[in-house]
Amino acid sequence: MTEPVRTCADHGPFATDDGTCPRCDARGTELLSGARRRRLSTYASGALRHFPEDAGLELDERGWASLEALVAAVEKKYDWVGPEHVAAVVATDPKGRFERTAGDGDDRVRAAYGHSVDIDLEPSDAPVPDELYHGTDPSNLASIRGSGLRPMSRQHVHLSASPEVARRVGRRHASDPVVLVVDAAGMLADERRIAKRGRETYTTDRVPPAYLEDGGEPVGGG
Repeated sequence: MTEPVRTCADHGPFATDDGTCPRCDARGTELLSGARRRRLSTYASGALRHFPEDAGLELDERGWASLEALVAAVEKKYDWVGPEHVAAVVATDPKGRFERTAGDGDDRVRAAYGHSVDIDLEPSDAPVPDELYHGTDPSNLASIRGSGLRPMSRQHVHLSASPEVARRVGRRHASDPVVLVVDAAGMLADERRIAKRGRETYTTDRVPPAYLEDGGEPVGGG
């Protein structure tokens, strides 16, 4: 279920399970229904990740686009959208899918991860847990045993900080996904880059079988 976005007069947009501002408990006023929030977020993240040209956006080498251009793109798609709706979706995304920077009249936004278009996200200094997790369809295990985790249609492999999150992600592809354990500490020790993106997602170029376990057993068989 996608929570509606509400606006507090004192603290701006928020989206909580109980519909009250997390800073002052005010109810505020509804800005976006859950359904409209989901539609707007899906289109905005798709435009920034996968089809910027089709949406009329120009991304720089780091994936940034002007917020004004994103608002214009979404307004063409939905007649009920205004700048305040886009800003609220960016600010309240529960997974941190968006990043926004503003200063000196330069207000920009980008997708924090998940790109299929060619961009180069700068390195992240955020700490990485010793173990990470990846949820997948059981039918993929044979391929993973041979070549590990690969980005496929995206730029990077996505990993999760907990088995619960990995299982939730895996359910997008299978009703009963397999959750693989990734030896992140071993990858970092071997100078393989892992970066935190958003609130609960980590990315890497690929994960060879030697760093993967399924139910305590090495995926690569050794």
